[in-house]
Amino acid sequence: MSDERTTLPAVESARHSIPVVDIDDVDGSIAIDQACRESGFFAIRGDEDTSAHRRRVLDATRRLFALPVEAKQRISLASGGTAWRGWFPLGDELTSGVPDLKEGFYVGRESPASALPLHGPNVWPQEVPELRTEVLGWMERMETLGQRALATMAVGLGLAPSYFQRRLTSDPTVLFRMFRYPPHPEGAADRWGVAEHSDYGLLTLLAHDGTPGLQVKVGDTWTSVDPDPDLIICNIGDMLDRLTGGRYRSTPHRVRNAGGNDRISLPFFLDPAWTASVEPLSLGGEWATPADRAERWDRADLSTVAGPYGDWLLQKVRQVFPALAETVLDEAPSST
Repeated sequence: MSDERTTLPAVESARHSIPVVDIDDVDGSIAIDQACRESGFFAIRGDEDTSAHRRRVLDATRRLFALPVEAKQRISLASGGTAWRGWFPLGDELTSGVPDLKEGFYVGRESPASALPLHGPNVWPQEVPELRTEVLGWMERMETLGQRALATMAVGLGLAPSYFQRRLTSDPTVLFRMFRYPPHPEGAADRWGVAEHSDYGLLTLLAHDGTPGLQVKVGDTWTSVDPDPDLIICNIGDMLDRLTGGRYRSTPHRVRNAGGNDRISLPFFLDPAWTASVEPLSLGGEWATPADRAERWDRADLSTVAGPYGDWLLQKVRQVFPALAETVLDEAPSST
């Protein structure tokens, strides 16, 4: 299958142009700061080497999802134990208690077996040997790009470029997901590939195959993001919202594949260190009001989040895979 884009039929949303920024440009921090205040989304255009690598990851991902169910069950999330790595079938992941219309595969940093949840070795399909090399290389590439983006964002906030890496991401929580969204079924107007949500951590870097489907809520309007496959779409998460007191918003977004082919999505999450505590910065001004918080998609008050990031993340993981969490995570130790 190729990266050729399909045409998105008319939906209830308008088309939104996510600003494309150059993080190496002297004005990059200004552009990112504005984007994070207005929509929480911006994009970075990948070079030829990045685009070629993305295509290899997509090809390997398609081979993974095309495997027989029996082969994928051998590398299921349950087989990954507390490391929370592996495959899950269509409908197993929940958003706000409703099954998503997507199939997925979870990966993290390769590390020795650990009693700490979400840490440990990945599981890989023997039938797709190139998947491990391509995915781990892509994760390194995205981590480097993400740290550069965070450095530029720090400047926009009036901080030293090294602020995030020194305080929160010297040993980041790194997660990578591969998702397959099949064409949306007829008569399922109330269902989503992934329903309205915001991301949990600091920064998400999204690559995909060029099939439309991503929608972002800008103000009161749902807008469809231009599906240029050569753009790395970046959005801020709940912890950056908390850190900035709402100056940067973790904007709700959702996915519905309205094309005629599978949509392959590759989100990479660059999050705080597992034991890091995310405390609000003194930026001046009152950015988030109680009314603002009440309007959040989940009505959460991020100002009340306390303790290590790992505890916040585990709470969220239990919500999206409640049945698996009962058997895999309940005996896991605390993040501390």
